[in-house]
Amino acid sequence: MNLGEMFVSGLSAVWGGGTMFLMVVVAIVLGTIFGALPGVSATMAVALGLTFTYTMGPVPAIVFLTAIYCSSITGGSITAILFKIPGVPSSAPTTFDGYPMAQRGEAGKALGVALLASAVGGLFSALVMFLLATPLSKAALAFGNGDMFAITFLGLSILIVLDTEHILTTIISGLLGLLLACIGQDPMAGVARLTFGQTSLLSGMEMIPVLIGLFAVTEVLKQTNTKKRLSAEDGVGNKGKVNTKMPTMKELWSIKFTLLRCSIVGTVVGILPGAGATIASFMCYTMENKLSKYPEKFGTGIIDGIAASEASNNAATGGAMVPLLCLGIPGGNAAAVMASALALKGVQMGPRLLNVQPEFLSATFITMIVTNILMVIVAIGIAKVFAQILAVPYYYLGPIILLLATIGSFSEGNIVGVSVMVIAGIVGIIVKYMHLNSAAIVLGLVLGGMCEKYFSQAFQKAHIVTAQMGFGDYAAKVFESLFGSPISAIVMTACILLLLSPIYMPFVKKITGKNKPAA
Repeated sequence: MNLGEMFVSGLSAVWGGGTMFLMVVVAIVLGTIFGALPGVSATMAVALGLTFTYTMGPVPAIVFLTAIYCSSITGGSITAILFKIPGVPSSAPTTFDGYPMAQRGEAGKALGVALLASAVGGLFSALVMFLLATPLSKAALAFGNGDMFAITFLGLSILIVLDTEHILTTIISGLLGLLLACIGQDPMAGVARLTFGQTSLLSGMEMIPVLIGLFAVTEVLKQTNTKKRLSAEDGVGNKGKVNTKMPTMKELWSIKFTLLRCSIVGTVVGILPGAGATIASFMCYTMENKLSKYPEKFGTGIIDGIAASEASNNAATGGAMVPLLCLGIPGGNAAAVMASALALKGVQMGPRLLNVQPEFLSATFITMIVTNILMVIVAIGIAKVFAQILAVPYYYLGPIILLLATIGSFSEGNIVGVSVMVIAGIVGIIVKYMHLNSAAIVLGLVLGGMCEKYFSQAFQKAHIVTAQMGFGDYAAKVFESLFGSPISAIVMTACILLLLSPIYMPFVKKITGKNKPAA
């Protein structure tokens, strides 16, 4: 089946006489609402959508779940911008510039940029998935544990440039996040660490309660001491009304390279098994901060930061489908839920799937195209509904947000999540007063566990290899397992250069500054 035939096959699967198209629209609405609700991650949105697919065939099921998956990532930006509550973890960087823009009365523009960037990232990744699914999945399969450790360590290294004005406090914040990532069971020894006797913490620290606590609860505690209305005093809309404004051609032209770079990086990160949209959004936000001509404006409310976060996390959705469809390896948690749903219907995911049933790839591609276009219209309507809440005085709105946050933290059915949320909220207040960096804490928590996992796997592999060779070559084998491949060597070199940048960059700027002609 050539590309043209696959395209027609995908259109046929999605249209389905009109009934399936209507279900796709319903899935987009549900996904956007799920994504906007605090504590409902993209994975949970897909899991909730499973109940609608029990009577569907395999192809309609993946179409329905793909629509929910893509739209839930976009929905997370709505509450991230309006309330500083990331609806999904990958929308956390969107709060850095989206909420300050909302505070200035530019919520409509922030939402417009977020929706457009989401559509661009999603459409780009869908095209890549359709054209390069097989070769890209093979390339991702070539990444070993050492390579994945190097990539995740590179993500940790960006702490250095996350806030160049306060490097020390940013590093301390990142170390605090790494400490939180150590909670749970040691991957090598299997012993409990920092669980304080709580068996529910053996699986590690839940990210959603921590995110809700650090961002939502902290903001509520900070704002509730006033009786003003957000819409009237803080400039967020007019009497709770937010009119989404798409960026002008001039604004769009100014972020064209941001959209392109973050769409590419987000797609690649999405292809890597276990990486996902959250890592993509944090990585691209920091990358654009480093590449920007005005890095000091990041975090104060500029469209570049919103575009970087939303283009990358939506691009990761298409990337995550590549290894799922071609190798049967989910690129993220939401893709894993999809794989489980298809397995229940007797579908054998893997390399033979595209030869035996190519309509899965074509249907997924067309679904992502349709979803990324329609979700802009749907999200505009849902944003208007959520924006009505802004007319409520904050001393009423704060407890409502706390109630939603509590429900979101309790969504796993564990009271420990609520306790973690409360503690994280208190810690968030302390973090603000001590001028620490909440984003760095989240980054350390997100990447710390992954970094340790890949290091442990590479370490254990070296131990097995040297078990019959004697311990004389043990250190060399560990080094080779971690840094022996060209990919890990290049990435670790980049990590070293990044970590040392605070030392040599002042000299570089001094030299380049002297070479600049006088104004």
